[in-house]
Order: sequence, then C-alpha cells, then structure tokens
Amino acid sequence: MFQKETEKIQKMLEEQDYVADPSILMSVYLAKTLHKPLLIEGPAGVGKTEIAKVMARALETDLIRLQCYEGLDANMALYEWNYQRQLLHIKLDERSEKTLEEKESSIFSETFLLKRPLLQALMHPKPPVLLIDELDRSDEEFESFLLEILSEWQITIPEIGTIKASEPPYVILTSNRTRELSDAVRRRCFYLWLDYPEFEKELAIVRAKIPGIDERLGQQICLFMEMIREEKLEKVPGVAETLDWAHALAALHQDHLDPEMIEATLGIVFKDKDDVEFVKQSLPGFMDRVGIQMKELPSAKQTSANAA
Repeated sequence: MFQKETEKIQKMLEEQDYVADPSILMSVYLAKTLHKPLLIEGPAGVGKTEIAKVMARALETDLIRLQCYEGLDANMALYEWNYQRQLLHIKLDERSEKTLEEKESSIFSETFLLKRPLLQALMHPKPPVLLIDELDRSDEEFESFLLEILSEWQITIPEIGTIKASEPPYVILTSNRTRELSDAVRRRCFYLWLDYPEFEKELAIVRAKIPGIDERLGQQICLFMEMIREEKLEKVPGVAETLDWAHALAALHQDHLDPEMIEATLGIVFKDKDDVEFVKQSLPGFMDRVGIQMKELPSAKQTSANAA
C-alpha cells in the first residue's frame, strides 16, 4: 500500500521537476500521511526549502513561509494588532453613542488583526504547507514557544479567545546547523538529512531544470562541482549555484567548459573572495581532472539516448 503511495508522491514531485531519492520520498510520505512535522537539515543550497515549495504545488495548497532570524519572537510569528488603524477608528468613533465595552470589542476584533505566518496557517481553510525556514537562526526561547504551537495547534488571543486549527498544516522545518536544535524539537519531528548530491543525481537535476542544456556541458558542470566540494572553501556551492551556473552557460550558448568562460562566470558559483582566488589559481588542475574523468563517462549521445 505505502509503495503505491510513495510512487504517487514520486510522480507528483517529478511533475514539479524535483528529483527525489527514496529517503526523501519516504519522509514526505510519512509527513503527509501522519501530519507530523518534517525537520530537514543539511548544508545551504541543497534543496531543503524546495521540498516545501514542491510539496505545496503537488498538494495544490498554499505555502506559508516563516523565515527565522535572531530576535524573532512570538508576536512577529503569530499576530500583531494594527495600532494605527485602531487609533484612526477610535478617533472616528469619538462622538458615537456606543458604550466603552462596545468600542473596545470593535477595535479588538479580527478586522484589526495582522496575521503573521503561524496564525495564517492555523486559520487557513485548507491545510497549507507551513515552511519554518532556517530555524537554527532563531533563539532557543523561540524554539520553546514553537513547541507549544506544534503540539496543540491552537493559540489564545486574550481579546478574542482561543483559535484552533480545524486541520493542522503540513510542516517543514529546515536548518543549516549553524547551531544545534534542541532535543525536544527533534523528538517532535521526522528527520531528514539532505547532503550535496552525487554526480548522477545532480546531473538528473540539471536535466530536469534546464531541459535544453547541452549534455556534455551538463556532465562537465556536475563533475566540476563534485570536485570543487572536496576542497576546503569558505562557502561551498550548493545545487542552487549549480543550476544558476548551468542556466547562465546555456544562455551563453556554451556546449562545454573552457577556462576563459569559467573565470568569467566564477561569481555565479562562488560568493567569497578567497574562494574565487583559490579556484582561479587551481583552474588548470581542475580542468585536467574534468578532462580525464570525462573520458570515463558515456558519450553525450549515448547518455542522451539512455535518458530518453
């Protein structure tokens, strides 16, 4: 039974041009079926956020994103009152014959409520995909608050009352491991580690996202990226950088990598000055290694035929 469901999820993801391996399929299936949060950890740029985006499109529901950062608190994540609108309403209501209680109830109503991502997810008519992105950037106090929300899926607004989700959202949490998340958060979630893809998977991603790319160029890009990630860099490029580079080279009508074009486009892949200088100095060695390994790969025509 679950095999048919995972095949269905795989088909849904493929329709969104997302290349998923069995661990991703099983994690998404369990998170969807059991309505339990999925915590995805891994380096930056490997596609953690993309899983939530693709899942929302596949389920034909909305994606609600809470971007975490240092200092994020409950008000910024849940709700705030629109104080300027409330003051204007009070001013306009000064000469009315309403009682004080009636005036208070009117300004502390849903009309004046600014719904932030968590409250939007609670009140959404159809279960959305709630992406809590880069949770490791927030403070531990926010983690504790989030645990309460994830366990009850209800909040109490003193002026309005208790709001409970009719059906909990599908929750995806991501972390780049800039700090360790608490054991309590981990126990609440399914866990998925997403690492840099191997050559074949990254090439499949490039083919899916950039259908018209030259096969030889796609192979060389993925080989180059695989080798570059073995080096000690300040900022290791992820799949996002691979796709940006492939898009750029395809737009420049390239059918292979050459040193001049690599040097001209290093800023697309590397976002640190020292990394750029290191790659420039090491470029002859990288090109030799790409050339040697390319001989071991199937020809472009054969690979294209197999892909078809």
